[in-house]
Amino acid sequence: MKHVKTKKITKLIVDAEKKAHKETKGDIEPAFAAPVKWPVDCVVGPGLEGAIACESKIGYVNGSKGELIYQGYNIFDLCAYSTFEEVSYLLLHGNLPTKPQLSSFNEKLIEYRNIPNTIGTLMGFPIRTMSAMAALRAGTNFMRYECTYADSPDYIPDRSKIISADEDSIPMETIPMGEEHAIYEFKKGVKESKDAGLDLHPPEGYPACYHLISGVSSVAGAVARIRQGFLPIAFDPELSHAANLIYMITGKKPTPVEERVMDVALILHADHGMNASTFATMVVASTLSDIYLAMGSGIAALSGPLHGGANEEVLKMLEEIGSVSNVASWYKHARAKKKKIMGFGHRVYRAYDPRARVLGPLAEHLVNEGGDAQAKTMLSIAKALEKEVISTLGAKKGIFPNVDFYSGIVYSCLGIPPDFFTPIFAVSRAAGWTARVMEYLKHNRIFRPRAMYVGSFDRKYKQSAGKDKKLKKK
Repeated sequence: MKHVKTKKITKLIVDAEKKAHKETKGDIEPAFAAPVKWPVDCVVGPGLEGAIACESKIGYVNGSKGELIYQGYNIFDLCAYSTFEEVSYLLLHGNLPTKPQLSSFNEKLIEYRNIPNTIGTLMGFPIRTMSAMAALRAGTNFMRYECTYADSPDYIPDRSKIISADEDSIPMETIPMGEEHAIYEFKKGVKESKDAGLDLHPPEGYPACYHLISGVSSVAGAVARIRQGFLPIAFDPELSHAANLIYMITGKKPTPVEERVMDVALILHADHGMNASTFATMVVASTLSDIYLAMGSGIAALSGPLHGGANEEVLKMLEEIGSVSNVASWYKHARAKKKKIMGFGHRVYRAYDPRARVLGPLAEHLVNEGGDAQAKTMLSIAKALEKEVISTLGAKKGIFPNVDFYSGIVYSCLGIPPDFFTPIFAVSRAAGWTARVMEYLKHNRIFRPRAMYVGSFDRKYKQSAGKDKKLKKK
C-alpha cells in the first residue's frame, strides 16, 4: 500500500480536503450531535424521517457542512492515510488498532476468507439466473451455516434475562410517555451448543462480525465469477482486503494504484449514519436474531432501487447523453421534463458530498492512467454535467454530486461489472452494519414504532353469497 505510485492518490485526497474546507462553511449540527435525554421531543415525518432512534459514537454525517466522521476521525484523513482493515477495526472497537492488534485482526480476516462450503453451495445454486444482490444475500446465509452453530438443535438463546416483545411494547405505548426507565438490556449472552466444533462460533459477537466483513467479500467474488460463467478464484493470503476483492471478481491481481483506489472506495462506503439498510439491520438485530440474519436484511434493503444501484444508473445516463456536446441540451430537456438527474442530491447533504469529492479525482486519475476511450468519454460527460447542475442547482438548492456520481466510473476502471457495483457497496458496509449492531446491543431495546390507525371501527360482518354457495356444496 506504500507503493510510490499511490502517493499521488494520497495527494489527491489531501487536496480534496483542502478544497472542501475552502468551499464549505458550517458548524456541527447540535440537534444531532449531543447526548439524548429520553424521552426525546423531535419532529418526525413519514418513514420515521427525523426520528431519534438511538445514540451512537460510530459515525456522524453533517449534511449542511458536507462532513463525514467515523469514530471522531474525518473521512478525508482516513482515506488519505488508513486502510479498510484499520477502518473496520476502528468502527467495531472505537479506536484505531495498535500494530499487534492490526496484525491479529488481519490474521483473522485472512483465515475467515476461507469459506469452501459456502462457495461450494453457491456453485450448486442457479446464481446466473438470480440478481447479484439476491445471490449475495443467499451466500451470507450459507456462511451462517458454515461458520456458526446457530442451527444446531440444542442452540437456544438464554431468554431468562430478556424482556418479551409484548412486555417491551407496553411502556412506551402508555400515555403520555411510558415508564421513566423503559430500557431493557440483553445481559446474559447465549448458551453455547454442546456439539459446537472448535472451529465454529456463536452467530453473534465480534468473531461473527469478523467472519462477515471478510467472508462476504469472498461470497461477492464467487458470485461475480459464477455470473460471468467462470469458476470462483481462491483468495490470495498475501493480498490486502481490497486487492483480494478485485482479484476474486476479475481474476486479475490489481496494480498498486488499483488496489489503493479500491481501498479508498471501501473506506468511503463503510458507514453512513442511520440509512435504510443500516436501520433494517439494527431492527432485526434488536429482536436478538443473530447478526448473519440481520446483515441479510441490510443486503435486502440495499437491493432496493431507492437505496442501492444509483451508480449503475449514472453510467446508463452518461451513455444516453452520448457526448460532451449533448450535455447542455440533454440537461435542459431533462429539467423541462422534471427527470431525475442520477448521482445528484442527497437526503442528508446540502453541500458537496465528501465521498464524491474524493471519488471524482480518483476517477480522473484512473482514466488518465490507463482508461480506454469509453471511460474518457464518460468522465468528460460527467464533468460537463456536474458543471451544468451545480451552476443551476448548487447554490440555489444545495444539489451537488453524491457518492454514486463518480463511483461507477471508478469501479468500471477497476474492471468491476456494472451489476456488481451495489454488491461492492454491501461488502464495504459490512463493517458499518456489524459495528452499529454491536454498539446497539450493549443497551438493546427492540424497535417498536407505532402507526396511526385511520380505518373504520363500526363495520359489521356479513356473510357473502359466494361463501354460502361453497358451504352448500360441502
